[in-house]
Amino acid sequence: MPDAAAATGVVSGDAAERALAFLAEMSPDLRGGAILDSGGAVLAASGHADRWREGAAALLEVADRAGAEPVEQVHIAAEQGEVFVLRHAGLTAVAVTERFALASLLFFDMRSVLRDLAGGGDGKAG
Repeated sequence: MPDAAAATGVVSGDAAERALAFLAEMSPDLRGGAILDSGGAVLAASGHADRWREGAAALLEVADRAGAEPVEQVHIAAEQGEVFVLRHAGLTAVAVTERFALASLLFFDMRSVLRDLAGGGDGKAG
């Protein structure tokens, strides 16, 4: 179940960019990623922001249909790579990695980044 707490304030694009860069430093298998606000607007992304927004929205819409509550996290593994999506405190992080990324570690790193951003930091705490 997603974290019901809303982000404590508005997250700046600069903070989100720094957080995404930090996530890339921590996760050498990361091919690309994005951080979105509670309305689905892209705060930071590698590549074209609209593609990340549309892709994340479509993926979460399908995943949310699986149960009565919105999903907190999604992990999809394919031959070409893996996709991770995590909602926390009104923010969403999306990451695409090479094959065989350590899911538990990547989700931990994504949650730490979002938790810090939601608390007013730059995503680098923890």
